[in-house]
Amino acid sequence: MYDTIIVGAGMAGLTAGIYLARANKKVLVLEGKAKGGQIINTLCVENWPGSYKTSGADLMKGIYEQAVDLGAEVRFEEVVNVSKNSDLFTVVSDEEEYETRAVIIAVGAEPRKLSELQTGYAGSRPISYCATCDGALYKGKPVVVVGSGNTAKDEIKYLEGICSKVYHIHHDEPIPEEAEAVFVAIGRVPSTGLFKDLVELDSKGYVVANEDCKTSCSGVFVAGDCRTKEIRQLVTAASDGAIAAEAAIKYLD
Repeated sequence: MYDTIIVGAGMAGLTAGIYLARANKKVLVLEGKAKGGQIINTLCVENWPGSYKTSGADLMKGIYEQAVDLGAEVRFEEVVNVSKNSDLFTVVSDEEEYETRAVIIAVGAEPRKLSELQTGYAGSRPISYCATCDGALYKGKPVVVVGSGNTAKDEIKYLEGICSKVYHIHHDEPIPEEAEAVFVAIGRVPSTGLFKDLVELDSKGYVVANEDCKTSCSGVFVAGDCRTKEIRQLVTAASDGAIAAEAAIKYLD
């Protein structure tokens, strides 16, 4: 029996694990992929306070080790089902079944990718799915943003303050020859389908929760990019992790 099971070992999930472990709660973090979340694929992180120009992998390695050192248990298993039975939750992975008193959803949201056919039109240009993460790498250079919604508008606005020129195209239009990188902004997909019968999701699949990180289901909390929110960055994921953990601690106590 665990006090809390956290689904997802990215920034939000591991931060929650740190706070719960420091409160002497028995916590298990389950992760079906690599520890650290999507940021481990980023070669240079410049927007994490105190760790200027570090790699995503190195940043998350330290946070993972901190969580484990403080007492959080981490297992690399894919969660396939979560259900509530009275005041307890059953979490089923591809290897085992667990019982817990509380759950924190921290599964993140993945950028919607270009198809394999579409990626060919970028040629040898680098493809990025995050202007805030990678825009500074192209300071003073021309880039292109692919997309048509609000995400694309936000990326363009951000890049215009960094790059010499920002071209805006749809995915079926040719890329200007002079563009040195392609920023794809065609939306994000939260990894929340597993929880649709447990908590309320919005029309895009994000877990509905305010800044208190409490979901529609008592005992279930949410943290990070899979939550309904305005800004999805490392610092807000860490903030969510701390808030969700504190909310879980109060619930458990």
